[in-house]
Amino acid sequence: MNNTLIGILVGVVAMVTSAVVFPFALKIARIYGIVDNPNARKLQRMPVPVFGGVVVYSGILTGGLLLQALMPNTTLAWGLVAMTVMMVIGTWDDIKDLPAWLRFLIEIVLMLGFIIITGVYIDDLHGLWGIHKLDSVVSFLLSVFVGVGVINAINLIDGVDGYSSGYVMMACGCFSIAFWSVWSPMMVCMALIVIGALFPFFMHNVFGQKSRMFIGDGGTLMLGMMMVVMAFWAMSGKSRAFMLEERGICIPAFLVAVGCIPVFDTLRVMTMRILRGKSPFKPDKTHLHHLFVDMGFSHLGAALSILFLNMMVVLVWLLTWVLGLSIDVQLYVVLALGMLVTFGFYKFMKTQQNGGAVDEDGYPQGTALWHRMCYLGSITHREKKKTWRMLQKLMDGPMLGKRK
Repeated sequence: MNNTLIGILVGVVAMVTSAVVFPFALKIARIYGIVDNPNARKLQRMPVPVFGGVVVYSGILTGGLLLQALMPNTTLAWGLVAMTVMMVIGTWDDIKDLPAWLRFLIEIVLMLGFIIITGVYIDDLHGLWGIHKLDSVVSFLLSVFVGVGVINAINLIDGVDGYSSGYVMMACGCFSIAFWSVWSPMMVCMALIVIGALFPFFMHNVFGQKSRMFIGDGGTLMLGMMMVVMAFWAMSGKSRAFMLEERGICIPAFLVAVGCIPVFDTLRVMTMRILRGKSPFKPDKTHLHHLFVDMGFSHLGAALSILFLNMMVVLVWLLTWVLGLSIDVQLYVVLALGMLVTFGFYKFMKTQQNGGAVDEDGYPQGTALWHRMCYLGSITHREKKKTWRMLQKLMDGPMLGKRK
């Protein structure tokens, strides 16, 4: 079968599977009380079912198994196994609240197991700083550190509707283009499977009212693992990434650009917690998406605004390559932008929020720029618009199936 047709087939199968499983998962979550309850830190006002990871997992697994039958590959097979482990651990955490240390230990062991079995990891810097093949010990340590970091970065951005699922779909879109350019059809198909499995969940998560469901730790940890598999494949000497290197493309810069905001925002949040004398793993409301919500953006408005910033970083990186800048400079530009759109933007807007005139009680009212951003945020609330209501009825009605 033609590779293009295989990609379309497995993507559609993943999407249909996810859509079919959704109402059953929603019903199970309600029956057994698998919900995310509101508290001072969370943004929802009512308990919301948190079983979306099972929905997305079913789509990825079905599409992945079909792809494995059509294009047998060791990396794909063990990637699905690792994804399954993360799904189980994350879902367990959703229900029972696992200790953070235990989750990290499992992630480290899983990373080591995946690396040893598949031989796919960060073992080549593809000419960055003149370095190609890395020492085995350095490669292992770097890969475990990056892998665990990426998994938890995806987990930590799950704060507003549509953000984590929208980000992963955007990232997989970028990966699919990169893998297509070096003729890696298996990875292109894997990226399409993830997009297909996520799309029905994204629509329910954003537009559903009765059908609204969160993806949960099971979903975000699983998606983080899939991002790691694709990133490791791009950096591994087993891939055809040398074709990008020969064109003057900095592969590490591309990967950092794609993962820019989740990675840098996680670094920013953890750094600030440590500087305040708190545990870096203690949840709070200092993520970038919380800032957009403070400015009055809707959940979808906040998610799309952050994804727009991330895509701008990717496009600027692409421009550095088009202009013929060296691979080292490409990475420096991406790193600088990552700091600017996370550390810099957050600090600047908080300064605007705490500036301006003070009221009679001495509280700052925000600068003119802060109020302009708040006005932009108010525009993103579309819940009463005709198109929004139509999509809501579709998600809560025909797309949800028969309800009791």
